[in-house]
Amino acid sequence: MDDKLALYIHIPFCLRRCNYCSFVSHDGRQADIPAYVQALKHEIEINASGQQVGSIYFGGGTPSLLSVGQLGDLLKTIHYRFEVDALAEVTMEANPGTVDGAYLSTVRTLGVNRISIGVQSLDDKELALLGRIHTSEEAKDVVELARNAGFDNINLDLIYGVPGRTTDQWKRMLDEIANLHPQHLSLYALTLEGNELLSLSIEAGQVEAIDLDKTADQYELAEDMLKIRGYSHYEISNWALEGYQCKHNMVYWQGTPYLGIGVAAHSYISGRRFANTSGLDSYLAASKDGGLPVRGMEEEIGWETALAEAVILGLRMTRGVNSGDIKSRFSVDLLDRYGSQVKELTGLGLLESDKGSIKLTSRGRLLGNEVFWRFLP
Repeated sequence: MDDKLALYIHIPFCLRRCNYCSFVSHDGRQADIPAYVQALKHEIEINASGQQVGSIYFGGGTPSLLSVGQLGDLLKTIHYRFEVDALAEVTMEANPGTVDGAYLSTVRTLGVNRISIGVQSLDDKELALLGRIHTSEEAKDVVELARNAGFDNINLDLIYGVPGRTTDQWKRMLDEIANLHPQHLSLYALTLEGNELLSLSIEAGQVEAIDLDKTADQYELAEDMLKIRGYSHYEISNWALEGYQCKHNMVYWQGTPYLGIGVAAHSYISGRRFANTSGLDSYLAASKDGGLPVRGMEEEIGWETALAEAVILGLRMTRGVNSGDIKSRFSVDLLDRYGSQVKELTGLGLLESDKGSIKLTSRGRLLGNEVFWRFLP
């Protein structure tokens, strides 16, 4: 297992907050971006000691709100403070409506070699419902602009389970998405925690509720159609052409170390998990005073929890959990340790076991949480 550090940089700014969003992001605060970039540089400097970095990921929010100068400044700081692998995967999330061809070309020359575009839907009515700032044509245009800018590793984010969407609409959308020829696709079920604008609209009866049966049908249709189009379903929410699996996200699922920089960013290093404050103002104030970012959470991960998380995260991968890997990492036999859970879940049709290893069935991928909680200490 590659133990190079994965570096995540959180950019918590948006032009407009989406109606379904529960992430830590702020609209109307772009004036704080210069100070925030300085704070990020400060945090990088106090956390770095020449560690090897295998991947860098700029997430958000909307990282493409950074100017090319600000992005270049951050990358320069990272390369100065860390030992960045020459073949490091460097990803930047970008939203249609925030970039043009010149911006993307410059970003590519700065060293960003993978771009993740927040398409979410190719239906203008759905985009309006979701609170996106772009149209379907603008989303398609950005994919072409990225390709012309030299990006040969493009991910597209898409949401399934949008209220009111029919199976035929979803099928056409998947065809359109595949015809854009992205190397990677991330598909996420629309989920709401209760305080988002869309959730409040559903509660008020202004928008129909999310139909879980239709959501499941759309997921299964995506599995079938994307397989035909040559995409390997390598993780519950992710598909890729051969050789284009996201290296950065694989770090999370394989339990190797990662360092999060910025507001609400999470880290996992040497068996310790911690997160920065989710408050933008408190983060900026701490940096201005020259101190460490305020911790929002910190915990030591014991052996029992580490084992359970290795199984749970491993089951997110469609290849499943290898008993030999668990044996080498934790000195326990996978099926001896979790025999009763495996027997129960196999009987329910959610899990399958083969030669000492386990993986989710197609139905199990739909009901992952029903599987995962059973492995918790």
